[in-house]
Amino acid sequence: MKKILIAGNWKMNLNVSEASLLTKRLQDRIALHKDIEVVLIPSMLDLQPISLQIDRRKFKLAAQNAYHKDSGAFTGEVSFSMLRDLVSYCLIGHSERRHIFNETLEEVQEKVAASFRNGITPILCVGETKTERINKETNQVLEDQMQSALANITASEIESLVVAYEPVWAIGTGDFATPDQAVAAVRTIRQSIASLYGNAVSKNVRVLYGGSVNPDIASDFLKAEGVDGLLVGGASLNYAQFTDIVDAAFEVHHDLEKR
Repeated sequence: MKKILIAGNWKMNLNVSEASLLTKRLQDRIALHKDIEVVLIPSMLDLQPISLQIDRRKFKLAAQNAYHKDSGAFTGEVSFSMLRDLVSYCLIGHSERRHIFNETLEEVQEKVAASFRNGITPILCVGETKTERINKETNQVLEDQMQSALANITASEIESLVVAYEPVWAIGTGDFATPDQAVAAVRTIRQSIASLYGNAVSKNVRVLYGGSVNPDIASDFLKAEGVDGLLVGGASLNYAQFTDIVDAAFEVHHDLEKR
């Protein structure tokens, strides 16, 4: 059985001391679960000090973004090659990168390739806007995002990929996706992978749900068919809520094992 992955995206929040305090509180409260992988995604500034603080048996680190070139005259950017000793994962194509910073499909494609090239596992974020859902374009949007992002990825690389389905219309808007909607989107994502690499590979890729996740809905989405974990936003900044989400993942996994 695949490990459930619970990832907390802190976004542009917390200075170094605040991030250190949150990390300490999480380490004190989150138990070590061998079948649950917990990933913290702090700001770029916080990554290095937290890398020295975390218990690596409990947590792995991810970056929120990186530049696809390994080095060069790109003032202000941080490359995947600079991050390879700090992080295990990197978010790529997050909805805020796509829609606020106008990242294109081609840029996301280059970042996925650069991430694999540097031994960092991409957490590829895909999802549709409210207008695209209303216009019944969800499947086409997901297929375009998946097919483009994976264009230069080898069969040996793809199985370690993580995909996060984040319905853009359900992030901080007051609207909520249902587990059934997540299941349908995850099915489309896996079909896109299968069309390139086959059904067996598509089943091994972990697909997360991320859309205003909180402790009240975490179990419902973790029980949804094909969902292998959660990408948590605002709730990951609250140590009690994030701990409850990790505990929910353990309970769901334990129940599945007993069947």
